[in-house]
Amino acid sequence: MLKVENIDVYYDKIHAIKDLSFQVKKGEVVTLIGANGAGKTTILKTISKLLTPTQGNIFFEDKPLNKLTADQMVYLGMAHVPEGRRVFAQMSVEENLQMGAYIRKDKDNIKKDMERVFGYFPRLKERINQPAGTLSGGEQQMLAMGRALMSKPKLLLMDEPSMGLAPILVQEIFNIIQTIKKTGTTILLVEQNANQALQVADRAYVLETGKIIKEGDAKTMLNDDSIKKAYLGG
Repeated sequence: MLKVENIDVYYDKIHAIKDLSFQVKKGEVVTLIGANGAGKTTILKTISKLLTPTQGNIFFEDKPLNKLTADQMVYLGMAHVPEGRRVFAQMSVEENLQMGAYIRKDKDNIKKDMERVFGYFPRLKERINQPAGTLSGGEQQMLAMGRALMSKPKLLLMDEPSMGLAPILVQEIFNIIQTIKKTGTTILLVEQNANQALQVADRAYVLETGKIIKEGDAKTMLNDDSIKKAYLGG
């Protein structure tokens, strides 16, 4: 579904991503793990066209993305849950979710999908008329995920969904990621919590200073001594 081929990306004057290639197959959860500064967020921003590679190619369902813009990604079936949530603070929960569906015309199905989001995140329904900026950090993360799902994405890019959350909320977020996967949505997950990410993922890539240094089956990596030592606290 997604193929990244030999991309180089500069962030300001920093050579953040170096000749990087990987792929995500339809229906998979693939995670990118690595230390802060490894380039994980830069990769997601490049895929969703918020950053432009200086060389290399990105394909989504065999369609080259090089000449497309960020807003066109939504129409192709890609949604990005950004680091830091980025909800529309002055808008209500309901209005934020409606913004996620702004490209859609099927009003009846939009209502059904909003109810589905409320099924994933019952707290959002309880706060449907509340300004998003007044929600807790965990609730804002749920809203950011729900807003992305309202576009009915084929591929969901998720950047650090557990950042800053209490452990009980982290588990809840990852349970929802597994539920979303079961609906057939493909997920590319960037996550500092490598242990949780590897538990929900099918495959994983390990990043170090803009390069992939290891790739493989996620469950195998959970038991890899070098991965345990570097990223799992083992």
